[in-house]
Amino acid sequence: MDPLGWGEIITRILIQFIPVWIALGLTFAVSVTFKRRLGLYGKLFDSVIGMFGFALVMFWVFTGIFGGGFGWIVTHDVLAQISGLKNKEPGIPVPDAEALGLYPYYLMGGDNLARDVFSRMIVGAWEVMKIAPFATLFAFMVGITLGLPAGYYGGRLDTFLSFLANLILAFPVILLFYLLVTPEIVLTGIPVYMAGVLFLFPIIFLTILFNSRFFTQPSKRNIYVALTLAIGFWVYLGIAWDADPLGLISFPPNLLVVFVAVVFVNSPTVFRIVRGLAMDIKTRDYVAAAQTRGEGPWYIMLWEILPNARGPLIVDFCLRIGYTSILLGTLGFFGLGLSPESPDWGSTINEGRKLLSIYLHPALPPAMALLSLVLGLNLLADGLREESLRD
Repeated sequence: MDPLGWGEIITRILIQFIPVWIALGLTFAVSVTFKRRLGLYGKLFDSVIGMFGFALVMFWVFTGIFGGGFGWIVTHDVLAQISGLKNKEPGIPVPDAEALGLYPYYLMGGDNLARDVFSRMIVGAWEVMKIAPFATLFAFMVGITLGLPAGYYGGRLDTFLSFLANLILAFPVILLFYLLVTPEIVLTGIPVYMAGVLFLFPIIFLTILFNSRFFTQPSKRNIYVALTLAIGFWVYLGIAWDADPLGLISFPPNLLVVFVAVVFVNSPTVFRIVRGLAMDIKTRDYVAAAQTRGEGPWYIMLWEILPNARGPLIVDFCLRIGYTSILLGTLGFFGLGLSPESPDWGSTINEGRKLLSIYLHPALPPAMALLSLVLGLNLLADGLREESLRD
């Protein structure tokens, strides 16, 4: 077979992405139809910038789910090496593909180990989606749980927590991130102990959330709190300590280290944002009205202050996922954190960089993928900021 032309390559790539196009079309159709009932998310579709950013982000979300999660988009095994395809150009035919039951082409060429660049780029999106959003969410739970009482109560509690946050922020973010994932630090077990502390915060946050909301409804409160504690500690044991009694939940050690580093590095910044918002919002009339009604402090913090701080926090959440994606790419580029054979974008860019002056195709696709994801998150944040200001 002859190599494919660029028109055929693009056509075949678009065909591979059919599940993503369908999912994107359904998402936009449902969202636009019911946007007036969807709050701030629905208002996002009144912003052209926001919609474009949302489309880019969801493209990679669906690509990660369908490609890395279900394997529907990939054309080859990301670790499979096919003799004779080392650093070959895009559209190169795969020898004996029909006899071996393989896809007949390397759509974006082969890398320096004769692996399919296209498939590695697709699965690389799944590596980002497994870490960046969830680690950022955990960081927000830590920052909110500590930032709200610091801003609401002030005094010595605020001074102490602010000192700890400033102490962590005194280190350069990149340097601190690298330090936490170096093999020497990992061997000490410090990241595991950090996970044991940091991963308690989601349980604490949700327990306080339900307890404060349903405090006057004991039966409902007890059910929610009991479920939160039971499920939370089950997941906590599996993720943080790899000690799930049912053996259903586990976390790869290298992934845990990266996850903990992301949460630890992002939490102080989230803390400072939440603390500042709480200090401002606690002076509003509706907070005074809640205090007059006799509402408890945590109810006021979680159900009066936090909802009215959602605009800046949602915007920061989107931006922080973008920063985390860049950090993960940087870690992979320097060979830290994830396993050496991982198809994450940073590792793939680093491998392609070594021969960049001769072969562009191994490094360019993952670099453009990372760029487009971060661009989409920034545009999404801009759109959300516009709409939250109008809200």
